Amino acid sequence: MSGGGLGAFAVTLLVSAAAVLALMMVTFAIALAVGRNSVVDTAWGLGFALVAVVSLATSAGHGDLGRRLLLTLATVAWGVRLAAHIGWRSRGAGEDPRYAAMLAKAPGSRAAYALRKVFLTQAAVIWLISVPVQAGMFERARLGPVAVAGGLIWLCGLIFEAGGDWQLARFKADPANRGKIMDSGLWRYTRHPNYFGDACVWWGLFLISLGSWWGLLAAASPAAMTFLLTRGSGKPITEAHMMASRPGYARYAARTSGFFPLPPRAAPRGGT
Repeated sequence: MSGGGLGAFAVTLLVSAAAVLALMMVTFAIALAVGRNSVVDTAWGLGFALVAVVSLATSAGHGDLGRRLLLTLATVAWGVRLAAHIGWRSRGAGEDPRYAAMLAKAPGSRAAYALRKVFLTQAAVIWLISVPVQAGMFERARLGPVAVAGGLIWLCGLIFEAGGDWQLARFKADPANRGKIMDSGLWRYTRHPNYFGDACVWWGLFLISLGSWWGLLAAASPAAMTFLLTRGSGKPITEAHMMASRPGYARYAARTSGFFPLPPRAAPRGGT
């Protein structure tokens, strides 16, 4: 990356940070108005889409146009789909139990605590995880086999994430399934097809962004996303809730892979 490219990249980092911060402040205002902090979950995907669009605009004249457009389209498609799904799923719902439990421990003003712990924290995470998208806009190398592999991994991830969400939504829509565990379709092979798909999307975007050796530094971003999904605020919290509220979940977990799609194990003795 040339000196001019480094300067433009620095501008991109600053402008994208400001854009995400503005988005989260607007979302915080909406949360105060509706009394529900979980609206931030809808803004999560939109934040990544916003970073991609801002990065495309601020990188004009620097990187390979094909790579820039592919990164933008792939990020926006994933982010908007996720935001639309979460917005539709949460319509008419009350506060998410995760945020209710967090805010119950607020040492002072709940609004100020939510601003720090939820909205500003998510703004920072969005900005950090989207570094490959921002950096890839300045890669001058043309798209090659690595980018093709990244595109395929991204597509696999989107299929798992969107497919898993769609299958679960259909399952929950059937009154006959009330209280039951979703264990068919993609959910037969992994307890979290949406989380697995999310991780694939970001490893795919990283590979699409990779045009030179220095770009390997951005691998920290999809690694951080994978950690959040498997060890942070994703899988552990979801599974703790499911174990506590669904009696059959322990048997399902015993026979089904926790993350990577694998053939189901034999049902435990006495299980189903």
